[in-house]
Amino acid sequence: MEIAGVKPERLALDWASAAEASLYVELITKFTNEIKELGPLGTAEGIDPEALKLKLLAARSAVENVKLRTRFAKLAQQLRDGNELTPEVIEATMAEKVNEAIIREVAKQEKAIAESGVQ
Repeated sequence: MEIAGVKPERLALDWASAAEASLYVELITKFTNEIKELGPLGTAEGIDPEALKLKLLAARSAVENVKLRTRFAKLAQQLRDGNELTPEVIEATMAEKVNEAIIREVAKQEKAIAESGVQ
């Protein structure tokens, strides 16, 4: 999200089982309120709508890249094999082994989209 220029607060990943309806409502309500506080996409980020659109298109193209997805899958397998699934280990490993590749791919896609004139 950050690489694409979007505040990471715009994404939430939580868990509630089917038997936890009140927790589900609480999570959705909290997230909805947080998004309302941020305002429209691009406003809190301080990004022009056209520039944001370009960044999001580039990020989408980057995550569809087979080489990048393969790298991520191998990393996920290594983490599972090593039984290292704490958020701290995952974040550190991602930063070390994948983030630079993601940044390069997003920049490459952004340049290609800008040069092609895609709207």
